[in-house]
Amino acid sequence: MTLSEKRQSLLDELAPFDDPHERFRYIIDRAKTAPSLEERYKVPELLIRGCTSNLWVLPRYESGACFFQADADSIISKGIATLVCEFYSGATPGEVLGTEADFLGTVGITQHLSPNRRNGLSNLVVRIRAFAGHCAAPAVQ
Repeated sequence: MTLSEKRQSLLDELAPFDDPHERFRYIIDRAKTAPSLEERYKVPELLIRGCTSNLWVLPRYESGACFFQADADSIISKGIATLVCEFYSGATPGEVLGTEADFLGTVGITQHLSPNRRNGLSNLVVRIRAFAGHCAAPAVQ
């Protein structure tokens, strides 16, 4: 599935929730079923700075595609980060670099986040795109 198709799928999934509280309840329910990171990955190098809670993202590059897994101390942060990680997972570095995670604003999620959570979300996307940029860069001989 392309990122454009994933974006539309996420919009379709989140659009039925007119009430922001219902939307966040849905995101929280998704976070509860998302796998947690093993404790060995909850290290400072994987910590996303600027978030209200501790938020970690584990990136990996495999067979030409980027994959991401998130975990957080806060269930809301974990849910939103999981949506972003699922969105970008499986995409090539070029696709990650060329596509914004704008679906969150389109369905009204970012508008209802505290400034610290918005900052953490922004830093998460920056980290994901930096990883993709590193994967896209030609290897130094």
